[in-house]
Amino acid sequence: MFKKMLIGFALLFGGVAPAFADGVTYDFTVNTSSVTGQAGSLDFQFNPGALLTQSASLQILNFSSNGTLGSSVLTGDTSGALPGTVLFNNGGSFNDYFTGFTYGSTITFAVNLFGPAVVSPDGVSTSGSTFAFSLFSDAAGTVPVLTSDTVNGFAALVNVNLDGSTTVTNNSSQLTISTPTTPAPEPGSLFLLAAGLAALALFLRRSS
Repeated sequence: MFKKMLIGFALLFGGVAPAFADGVTYDFTVNTSSVTGQAGSLDFQFNPGALLTQSASLQILNFSSNGTLGSSVLTGDTSGALPGTVLFNNGGSFNDYFTGFTYGSTITFAVNLFGPAVVSPDGVSTSGSTFAFSLFSDAAGTVPVLTSDTVNGFAALVNVNLDGSTTVTNNSSQLTISTPTTPAPEPGSLFLLAAGLAALALFLRRSS
């Protein structure tokens, strides 16, 4: 019976899918009040370097804004849609999520980097991967806004280095990027955990 109980717990907790994958997470907050009402666009990229690059992935999570999202274009190994989760893999040479956007006063989202290059560097790769976030004041994505990088238009970059560490470059005074965080379990996960522990306690009491 105890074996059956363990199998039941494995199925219970194995079915709890975390919102964040293992790896490194950053929280982004952008004050866009200076361009409120402007019809523009947002761009998210996650691309490998030019040389041998180890596999890595990235999620855009928890996107929230009082602005309005428009139509989006996905390029390369990219899937999903804002305000839900957008997943990038660095298998393609150019992996991009571009969306029209009418600005409100704030944008927040999380960036989660994970995969072999982050958690178990192979020591033989010769290029890392880079996440880039850009804001534009036009729908075509040609006029950068809220960034000091007027050449490429990058408001922020997060590089995955060859040793699995990450390096952040912030080019916007309106953008705050947190240090890596460990997300708290979702309410549903906490409920399942409590239910499983209660069932285990009841079983142990009956078997003693």
